[in-house]
Amino acid sequence: MGFAEALGVRPGVTSVIGSGGKTSLIAALARELPGTVVLTTTTHILPFPDVPLVTSADADDVRAALAESRVVCVGSQAEKNGKLVTPELGIDALASLADYVLVEADGARRLPLKAHAPWEPVIPACSGRTILVLGASGLGHPVHEKVHRPELFCELTGCTPDDPATPELVARVADVEALADVALVNQADVAPDTARDLAALLAILAFAGSVRVGTIHAAS
Repeated sequence: MGFAEALGVRPGVTSVIGSGGKTSLIAALARELPGTVVLTTTTHILPFPDVPLVTSADADDVRAALAESRVVCVGSQAEKNGKLVTPELGIDALASLADYVLVEADGARRLPLKAHAPWEPVIPACSGRTILVLGASGLGHPVHEKVHRPELFCELTGCTPDDPATPELVARVADVEALADVALVNQADVAPDTARDLAALLAILAFAGSVRVGTIHAAS
């Protein structure tokens, strides 16, 4: 079973949120999905290696790129860091041009776990599926070391910044926030037992797996 099938990705717009492997998951989904795929963001992303990039706001330019390559990345060029921001063309317009649109709709400062501020994530209204990614490599480590927005995490759980980010605490945050339809506890190759524990504790359909290794399993 591949990631796209397990996580229920359908034609249209799918948003990927959370931490600990969003970009890697989006790239894996793009490889698996049939038909044309647009990769984009509502926050900030780096261009995907070996994927054609379109920064134009002209739908014809996106259409032409998809005629040449099954997968393209679309975004507006940021002023610094080489990152892309939300495309001027709009997510709705992109959905009319490609079979699938995969949106990175969250940021985590490269940390494996996070709690969400009130303005996060930035999920498009047209999104038909939202996937939450959680990084198992952060489990068992102090909250202040591995969690983006640790103060919010502690507020939601009653823990301190020095407490370990246990599966129980991480699941509590995810369940209270209730932002997604399905979850992937990624990096299970690093911490297989705690990854499975976290997946089993989540209130939504959840899987433990590793995008790097290419494995995904339903929570038992």
